[in-house]
Amino acid sequence: MSLISFCCPTNGAPRRERRKEARPGELLDAALDLFVEKGYAATRVDEVAARAGVSKGTLFLYFPSKEELFKAVVRENIAGRFPEWNAEFEQFQGNTTEMLRYCYAVWWEHIGATRASGITKLMLSEAGNFPQITQFYQREVIEPGQKLIRRILQRGVDTGEFHIPDMNCAVYVVQAPMIFLMLWKHSIGACMPDVLGMSPETYLTTQVDTLLHGLLARPALSVALPGSKL
Repeated sequence: MSLISFCCPTNGAPRRERRKEARPGELLDAALDLFVEKGYAATRVDEVAARAGVSKGTLFLYFPSKEELFKAVVRENIAGRFPEWNAEFEQFQGNTTEMLRYCYAVWWEHIGATRASGITKLMLSEAGNFPQITQFYQREVIEPGQKLIRRILQRGVDTGEFHIPDMNCAVYVVQAPMIFLMLWKHSIGACMPDVLGMSPETYLTTQVDTLLHGLLARPALSVALPGSKL
């Protein structure tokens, strides 16, 4: 619909009026869009209400502050998935190599390829200015995510599939490709989507292969880096 037809309808249809109520999901959807587009600091609750087609007062009936609105967005789009993912861990029937590949694929489908991936860039950009939401994000997203990755890697160690000298470092090694893709997608990739030269799925597959097999043709002849403990 054009601006002219919206402001001056000619077909006799009533002009769209602001609704008095909206489901919380509509408000969360509008908030996710704006938080990803503008960041946390620049997003105003009246903008969120307007995008959802309700008044600011209606928004406050569900979410008493911008901070609580942001927390609800994170829980709806990221943190709320961990119970399901942990249940899948318990029921997974394949080996741990298959589990790790599945982990990356599911993460990309439900987080990386969606608007929710922009929340990571938001947090890395603005964490220092908002310690309360940073602590919340650490508690409800980072810690559960790292705990799940640790469980996957430990499963591989327990079954004899993996040899991991430093589990803490290994967790970050698994996380790094995910973080890179989210930052790329919402920075350079937003302006030049093809400049990476490969699809995200290809990138993740290559990362898993490198993680599992390394770069050396004969891994047994690996050489320790200067300053390493290997």
